[in-house]
Amino acid sequence: MNKLEQEISKRRTFGIIAHPDAGKTTLTEKLLLFGGAINKAGAVKSNKIDTATKSDWMEIEKQRGISVATSVMGFEYKDIKINLLDTPGHQDFAEDTYRTLTAVDSVVMVIDCVKGVEQQTEKLMEVCRMRNTPVICFINKLDREGRDPYDLLDEIEEKLDIQVRPLTWPIGMGKTFKGVYNLFSKNLLLFKASKQQLTAEGIEIKDLNNEELNKNLGDTLADQLREDVELIEGVYPELDKEEYLSGKVAPVFFGSAVNSFGVKEMLDTFINISPQPKERSTEERIVKPNEEKFTGFVFKIHANMDPKHRNRIAFVRICSGKFQRGSSYLNVRHDKKFRFSNATAFMAQDKETVDEAYPGDIVGLFDTGNLKIGDTLSEGEKGIYKGIPSFSPEIFKEVINKDAMKTKQLDKGLTQLMDEGVAQLFAFEMGARKVVGVVGNLQFEVIQHRLKNEYGASCEFAPMNLYKACWFSSKDKKKLDEFVKSKYRHIARDKDGKMVFMAETKSWLQMVEDNFPEIEFHFQSEF
Repeated sequence: MNKLEQEISKRRTFGIIAHPDAGKTTLTEKLLLFGGAINKAGAVKSNKIDTATKSDWMEIEKQRGISVATSVMGFEYKDIKINLLDTPGHQDFAEDTYRTLTAVDSVVMVIDCVKGVEQQTEKLMEVCRMRNTPVICFINKLDREGRDPYDLLDEIEEKLDIQVRPLTWPIGMGKTFKGVYNLFSKNLLLFKASKQQLTAEGIEIKDLNNEELNKNLGDTLADQLREDVELIEGVYPELDKEEYLSGKVAPVFFGSAVNSFGVKEMLDTFINISPQPKERSTEERIVKPNEEKFTGFVFKIHANMDPKHRNRIAFVRICSGKFQRGSSYLNVRHDKKFRFSNATAFMAQDKETVDEAYPGDIVGLFDTGNLKIGDTLSEGEKGIYKGIPSFSPEIFKEVINKDAMKTKQLDKGLTQLMDEGVAQLFAFEMGARKVVGVVGNLQFEVIQHRLKNEYGASCEFAPMNLYKACWFSSKDKKKLDEFVKSKYRHIARDKDGKMVFMAETKSWLQMVEDNFPEIEFHFQSEF
């Protein structure tokens, strides 16, 4: 094995996804504690900056106790380099999560044992389905009175359309919660409520008929566990690693992230079975991670990570070869080489300079505006990585400038925030009106807050009666020109200059489609 292959075999890159409030950020933090990346747990709901959760660092996140941008964190655990992407759970920021899922090799999905599978979890699972991403489930909050574990497993199978295989099993729940039995390594973990302590007491019990079990759990719970384990082993087949890697079976763990309970078991199994960095497709060919030449793509851009310096950081997922700081790489879209002398690795907002990085790693490149989401960087090859679409937004509002003296600042702020993928901006060809499209209303608040605080620009948003933004195309250039001419008032351009038809109602769109059969309408920008 050469050095490159060694480095690849040590890496695991995964995203944590969940419905809001399932305990995703708390789980992220516990994983960082196990990896020694942080030394004390932060209070998620606290507004005090010094103890605010490590992965939520934007001002607006601290105020609301929710994650609105994806955070990237790297840490080492048992000689494995883990790259963890914590995604926003709030559905108003789903677009950021969809894009992040293009940059990971596997996913840990957190499910609240009280609420079960929720709508946002189903949506995210659809995105994992598109790429057959391997999924591990962590059923959280067992220290609360939740639903029956068998019901939860059935619901996951039914709603998320994936088979499950429990690898740990809960003993009791809520007030009677005693711990979990590890079906994988055959040992019993006893639960003690502790937010600071990281290790649970493990008792090895290879044979469930052992009297030790009764001593530790009492007769009723011990007998219940024996019955459960017999049933599970009878109903669920052994975990087949290949089935997991192809996204067909999800291993399931039970625990309580806030008490650090059951997390280590998941992490230990994760580093054993989860995939190393995988091959990826460009428009031209499939690229293997162990190829000598560097390639990577930008999946996220964040402006003003440090408000004192107006900087933008492009997050790049490395797909093949070795990235070296100070080298020049080709930006395929510009067909032009750029030198990246400033490259960082992340621990939320703590950054450290990196000199080299390998497939699976995420590096932050300081950027003055040359990079966009979806850009491919390479050592000369022209292929572009596929699969970072924009979807048609759900809510549209017109931008009203409140201070004519600050027009430049407003334009710059909007452009930069749109390059980050916070929302989508459509500029009407006629009348120079600017319209912002988002997935959820909360994004307007975030945009307003950031425009004011980071760019000194004030704006308001006026509701618009729009149903969908549709990208359009046609094989017949003449018909395309005719369409543009007749619908000029309803055509805007997106941030890449592509023309978009702004349909006011569903029925009107249907009528336009019938009247212009040669025009194809698309609800996402990749067609």
